[in-house]
Amino acid sequence: MPLIASTPVSRMAGPYPKRWAALFVLCLSLLIVVMANTSLIVAAPDLTRDLGLDASQLQWVIDAYTVPYAALMLMLGAVGDKYSRRGGLVTGLLIFGAGSVMGSLVHQADAVIAARAVMGIGAALIMPATLSLLVATFPRSERAKAITAWSATSGLAIALGPLLAGRLLENHAWGSTFLINVPVAAVAIVLAMALVPPSRAEGRGRIDVIGGLLSVVTVGALVYAVIEGARFGWSGGPLAGAVAAAVGLAAFVPWELRHPRPILDVRKFRIRSFSGSMIAVLMFFFGTFGALYYSTQHLQFVLGYSPLDTGIRLLPLAGAVFVGAAVTGRLTPRLGVKPMVVAGMAVGTAGVLLLMRIDPGSGYTDFVAPFALLGFAIGLSVSPCTDTIMEAFPEHDLGVGGATNDTALELGGALGIAILGSVLNTTYRDRLTDAVAGKLPGTALDTAKDSIGGALGVAEHIAHNPQGGPTQAQALVSAAHQSFADAVAHTSLIGGIAMAVGTVVVALVMPSAGRSSSEQEQPGRVGATDTDTDTETDTGETQGTAHGVRSA
Repeated sequence: MPLIASTPVSRMAGPYPKRWAALFVLCLSLLIVVMANTSLIVAAPDLTRDLGLDASQLQWVIDAYTVPYAALMLMLGAVGDKYSRRGGLVTGLLIFGAGSVMGSLVHQADAVIAARAVMGIGAALIMPATLSLLVATFPRSERAKAITAWSATSGLAIALGPLLAGRLLENHAWGSTFLINVPVAAVAIVLAMALVPPSRAEGRGRIDVIGGLLSVVTVGALVYAVIEGARFGWSGGPLAGAVAAAVGLAAFVPWELRHPRPILDVRKFRIRSFSGSMIAVLMFFFGTFGALYYSTQHLQFVLGYSPLDTGIRLLPLAGAVFVGAAVTGRLTPRLGVKPMVVAGMAVGTAGVLLLMRIDPGSGYTDFVAPFALLGFAIGLSVSPCTDTIMEAFPEHDLGVGGATNDTALELGGALGIAILGSVLNTTYRDRLTDAVAGKLPGTALDTAKDSIGGALGVAEHIAHNPQGGPTQAQALVSAAHQSFADAVAHTSLIGGIAMAVGTVVVALVMPSAGRSSSEQEQPGRVGATDTDTDTETDTGETQGTAHGVRSA
């Protein structure tokens, strides 16, 4: 038996025999990419204490991963299509592992931020490669099941990241949450070479480099502007980023419309099922990552759970993802995509709105239902959305298709953490200022207002200060807990309203079952030639007209 899988699927007489083992490798690679964000959420308190991070630095430790990840995916997905999708996966795992090693060894905030950025570059190669290789490897009759497993892995990683990180933090420093990625990446590289067949688009032609660079500028500047603007206001750097994103988009769209082989055929957004699925993915991860960001802080800082205890208490979310995935696997073929997606978005909205009940007296049981509803919503709706998005792309653009889906996912998560995190911080500062103004020295008040972790640190200092004492310290702790609980409830209202609006938009945009096929037909590309349809070798399937996007 050969040690390296070297035969493309297109040259095989039937379906690839080891395709389900290959799917395991792709899901394993996806797992560490998503876990890199969620594991850091429970490691944030240790990072803050050890490195003396302020709220801005902590935000960038998280988001330095997101900016290159979101910005580079489209360009790197096209590179993988042209040269080697498996090569892109392996290269991404190597870069991701190198960034993880760097992150585990450094002890300065700027160095940790740089390590996270390196990991983000690796993730930008890995994510689109996993989805494009999945579609290239599986016959169409099995793709929906494979994509359901892929989507469920994303949901599992959301809960598994905090659990594994919490277990490591019981006995090790925060650097261990970076280092755990290294052996997983190494195993994934070896298994990818042995089990994942090579894949690339034959005869794809030259890459639309200008379109790719414009996409990098547009998405990167947008993510930067949202992150910084949500926290510091729309002036200076955030304003420049917003202007750069607008200019980049204004240049990108006409360029892509005129290019004979665009990096992304923007006409796809005329397809209602495609556009609706993109909005749904973005809004799902907006709500989920935002709610997870502040819920885990409440579990740790207000309820006093350790990182491990916090990870364990996120397991209802992971379990619900698999329940939702099982339900969607049975019902989507019968009911269609739209009912499942809209139902899932409604359930997710309810999960976020339930967090409005949080107050200082709330216990863990008040979080169980919201976590379960969010997990069920992901399992129910994300895989039909992903399947619909991928069907809009021909075989030679599978990497770009995966990148498009993943950009919506990552952009949604970044927006959720940035916007809802900003609402949370602003509400917390206002409430705490009202509660303790005039009772703390200026410097201590500034530290306490910066974050709830800062407030608890000030309280600990007051408790051991002869001029303070335990009574004053407890008063500050109670005020901080009250202010943070109020902030969680208020932020959940804002997040729930945003998701409710998104649900209505998706319901209006996505076509119902039974629409005419002409409404769903993918618009033809300018300059398309016959070589677009008969030179692909990814799956051996002839690409005649564009993939018919599902009518529901």
